[in-house]
Amino acid sequence: MDTSESSSTEPRTGTPATAPPPPRRGWRRWAMDTRPLRIPAYRRLWSSTIVTAVGSQLTAVAVPKQIYDITGSSAWVGAAGLAGLLPLIVFALWGGAVADTMDRRKLLLITNSGIAVTSLLFWVQAVTGLESVTVPMVLLALQQAFWGLNAPARNASVARLVPKEDLPAANALGSTVMQTGQVVGPLLAGVLIPVIGLPELYLIDALALCVTVWAVHRLPALPPPAASAARRAGWRKIAAGFRYIAGHKVLLLSFLADIIAMVLGMPRALFPQLAAETYASYGEGLALGLLFAAIPVGAVAGGLFSGTFSRARRHGWMVIGAVVGWGVAVAGFGLTRNLWVAAAFLAAAGVADMVSMVFRGAILLSAATDEMRGRMQGVFTVVVAGGPRLADVLHGTMGSAFGPRAAVAGGGLLVVAVMLTLAAVVPALRRYRV
Repeated sequence: MDTSESSSTEPRTGTPATAPPPPRRGWRRWAMDTRPLRIPAYRRLWSSTIVTAVGSQLTAVAVPKQIYDITGSSAWVGAAGLAGLLPLIVFALWGGAVADTMDRRKLLLITNSGIAVTSLLFWVQAVTGLESVTVPMVLLALQQAFWGLNAPARNASVARLVPKEDLPAANALGSTVMQTGQVVGPLLAGVLIPVIGLPELYLIDALALCVTVWAVHRLPALPPPAASAARRAGWRKIAAGFRYIAGHKVLLLSFLADIIAMVLGMPRALFPQLAAETYASYGEGLALGLLFAAIPVGAVAGGLFSGTFSRARRHGWMVIGAVVGWGVAVAGFGLTRNLWVAAAFLAAAGVADMVSMVFRGAILLSAATDEMRGRMQGVFTVVVAGGPRLADVLHGTMGSAFGPRAAVAGGGLLVVAVMLTLAAVVPALRRYRV
């Protein structure tokens, strides 16, 4: 292991040096823990996320809609997803290394401005009626490259803004906002397109990103440690990040836990077939909407009541329990033919996913040194983006071979078996606590 990469002091720019507040009592113990919002710098970062979480989903709906309108082909829509994924993976890994070698506030200013300009270009090409599928795909690739550079710096900055003991609560706050955006954004896009038109969705997103740029501008400086500032963010830094993960089992296991849950147990590729076959008697449109909405709705509910778990100290056991809970819920979803029971199982899976996100994020921020946090968040971004897409391929194949319900239930049970086996064989995760 490169010892120069793994030893550091941990400055907490913007963190108040006051005694922690007394424990919350009564019903407040169950509700979302909002104590990190008492820190002005974190509050600015989080508040900007509220706006952009919805705005980004407007663009996420507008791009495939525009491409389908131009081509009339779902294959082109799928190709656009691939065009966005590849630069996201490449630039998230590089962006993690960059975030460890330069002021993270400066990097956030540059990348958020780049995303805003890209959204504005989306609006220009749409409002001028440019009937080219190449242009929106190139802009999507550019936007995802900026996002890949942005996400590691944004996530790694949280540990510099809030105390270590408040990281689960901060992660719950951020994850709840993002999940809420995934519910509200597409619904809002569906309402707005017939009223104001598709191009204006891009413009709204660009304006929302201006709020983010302003909020980031007001953050304190977040410089890298002196030893890292003098280094360049090349492939050696990226490789050092992977060596660091290999040498710290709890970090490796936190990534593997998400891969197990998402690759083996994310059934979204089978939602259309299930809606058309298993739940057709309820109405295909209603069934499809419920299936896609249930997981994020459950995640939001889990975030709103995150006070029940955000102060837990056995972070490793929380991840293990959440992944096992996800697998059980997915298996239950695959075994039922009742749409409302199925939606309830998926909502329960969403709650488990929220718990997993909160504590995997806390482990990455607390177990890694500050010199490595950017690179850890870069790998995290790749895992979160890539896992569900691999699941789409796996579940689509298994659904065609064995039927959708068998594929879903089998995947859920496999998640439980693999996660419990991994926890038993490698004790580092279950022993981790703060």
